Amino acid sequence: MFKPDIRAQRRQLVRQPHVGGVQTVLLAAGHIKLRQPGRIRFFCQCQQIAVRRDFQGLAEHGLKLSFLRGCLPGANCGACGFTGCDGYAKALLQPGTKTNLCVPGGAEAAKKLAAVLGVEAEETVRKVAVVKCSGTCDVTQPKEEYRGIHTCSAAKLLFGGPGSCTYGCIGYGDCAAVCPQKAISIDRGVAFVDAASCIGCGLCAKQCPQGVIALVPETAKSVVACSNRDKGAMTRKACSIGCIGCMKCAKNCEADAITVSGNLAAIDYAKCTGCGKCAEVCTTGCIRLVDLAVHA
Repeated sequence: MFKPDIRAQRRQLVRQPHVGGVQTVLLAAGHIKLRQPGRIRFFCQCQQIAVRRDFQGLAEHGLKLSFLRGCLPGANCGACGFTGCDGYAKALLQPGTKTNLCVPGGAEAAKKLAAVLGVEAEETVRKVAVVKCSGTCDVTQPKEEYRGIHTCSAAKLLFGGPGSCTYGCIGYGDCAAVCPQKAISIDRGVAFVDAASCIGCGLCAKQCPQGVIALVPETAKSVVACSNRDKGAMTRKACSIGCIGCMKCAKNCEADAITVSGNLAAIDYAKCTGCGKCAEVCTTGCIRLVDLAVHA
């Protein structure tokens, strides 16, 4: 005669209390209740409570996930470091995930997420995309006539692009094509970002094959609009307003916010006071004063 293994049945139900719900527990218990009705009745009651608690936990989990997802803008840009808004919402259910990682949502999204999770809202600084290149057709020249696919990524495959500066913006608009806000335009061969429309998603920076687009805090007052790392003489030949690494900006910065590495100046925005001295002394004019804040 068949003798069911009660311990095996119990282990299976404990491991998978949610599969099939309460009915699964009742059917499994009913299958072996002829052998030990007292023990099975108690076991069945315990399993029903466990399953109900499990269902309640899943419902609360799903509801919180839905609320978190509703707090996010739906840009699915990946700037938070996760696979879109759904991925970030799921990650927020795990302890330790910060609530201020959504760049497009900014401070408003961070406050809403913190409210859902019952934690204190973390500080958020809006970021804006800037093009670190000034090489328009007025100050640089083409080195070849490109007749291939009209995209930056395709043009770069042919000797680094058609322009004389192999570090600069190619100007075929790969960044503009992926911008969800239509905040990027191409003017005289170089991309320009409308700071007021930019949401800081970073899709343009990821798409740019030259790496000339960067995200900076909206509090930034100056930008090095160049990405050329060649020596000064070579940079001059490629672009008349490229950074030549002369060190004047670094020497005149009272806040010690500028460093020159690889023949290219870089600004530490955590130290920059926005005095504008660097732009004043810049030999070629590649350092520009900017106003990236959104004004009402």
